[in-house]
Amino acid sequence: MHTFLKTLICAALLSASGQASGQSPRPASDQSGNLAPDRAGDSQQSVPRKGPNPRGAPVETAPPNVPEFKPAFPGQTRAPAVQTRTAFQVTEVASGFNKPWAIAFLPDRRMLVTEKPTGSLYIVTPQGAKSPPVAGLPPVDGRNQGGLLDVEIGPDYAQSRLIYWTYYEPREGGNGLAVARARLVEGEKPRVEDVKVIFRMQPTLESTLHAGGRLVFTPDGKLFVTLGERSIREGRVQARDLKSHFGKIVRINPDGSVPRDNPFVGRKDARPEIWSLGHRNVLSAALDKQKRLWVVEMGPRGGDELNRPEAGKDYGWPTIGYGEEYSGEPIHESTQGPGMEQPVYYWDPVISPSGMAIYSGDLFPEWRENIFIGGLSSQALVRLVMKNDRVVGEERLLTDLHARIREVVQGPEGALYLLTDADNGRLLKLTPR
Repeated sequence: MHTFLKTLICAALLSASGQASGQSPRPASDQSGNLAPDRAGDSQQSVPRKGPNPRGAPVETAPPNVPEFKPAFPGQTRAPAVQTRTAFQVTEVASGFNKPWAIAFLPDRRMLVTEKPTGSLYIVTPQGAKSPPVAGLPPVDGRNQGGLLDVEIGPDYAQSRLIYWTYYEPREGGNGLAVARARLVEGEKPRVEDVKVIFRMQPTLESTLHAGGRLVFTPDGKLFVTLGERSIREGRVQARDLKSHFGKIVRINPDGSVPRDNPFVGRKDARPEIWSLGHRNVLSAALDKQKRLWVVEMGPRGGDELNRPEAGKDYGWPTIGYGEEYSGEPIHESTQGPGMEQPVYYWDPVISPSGMAIYSGDLFPEWRENIFIGGLSSQALVRLVMKNDRVVGEERLLTDLHARIREVVQGPEGALYLLTDADNGRLLKLTPR
């Protein structure tokens, strides 16, 4: 009875909120400096609809946390539900990982897999055999959201053997995200040599939250690094400050130098690595077929966002947004502001996004150009159908696994590979049946 009543209430709220444009004023955020502990979306549970959806109904059936905030344009939230027609299967490749975070494919289809709290990196065969931990990586601050995060192979890996990774770097006075690279030496006891830190988030702050950490190489050899705003108020207020790396996406060369065409190069009041600003905590990033960067960023209670960051643009956090504190206290006065970009799409309640792939393979033709996002609190693989850079459909897959999905990547053969966020994390492969 409780579930039935909840469904009726949710349907009524969705009908009332609709897709109307506009915004409602909201009281200013508390300035005391006290924030509710960040829960990375764990304090919410979204309820995927089971079975066929009524025509035009959205996937999400839970009511919004901030119903007074309305979308700025039709389709900005709660897109119509879609359903995959292709039958598929999920196969376990390997297990026994302690909160794994990222996957990167080597040229021979073996995988690099990171383990967040331990700072361990493994080489995993397509059959699931794991190497010993790769030796030589620097120590990590593995508390809470910290540890060893993303990993990617260099664009010239075949010649250089260089791999790149992000991690919470312990420092005097706190910690911060760092990007390192090194040469991978394989064998029975794999190791890295010639480790070099090519980027350090500044300033240093004592926080175990919101450092971002995704890496994306572009075809011209540049490297995007996503950065969070550290969650605590001291960091949050720097998300739109060009003198700080907090809440930014940065763009660097593979050696850590700054590309000459970055948008803020030459400005004395800005860090030259910055590409875009006003982000909260970006844990999902990928390139589309036009080689443009897309990201999904972790929102507060409500307000996860899909964005397409462009050079020099401001995405508004924490001045504008669609969510609220976990305590229920307001953050934003409104959802729009001059000089600040609107998200392409947002979720309220949140999906707690981490990991992202834009599908381009041959195994699932109906999924081409769809966006796939790992859902933590939503315990789902979230699929977005895109048209003209807008979301026109949404689906929640793999909800029967009851697993927090941390990473999503497309394999060389067109399968989707996933990591589950657990003490006994699993590496899964999704293929047609």
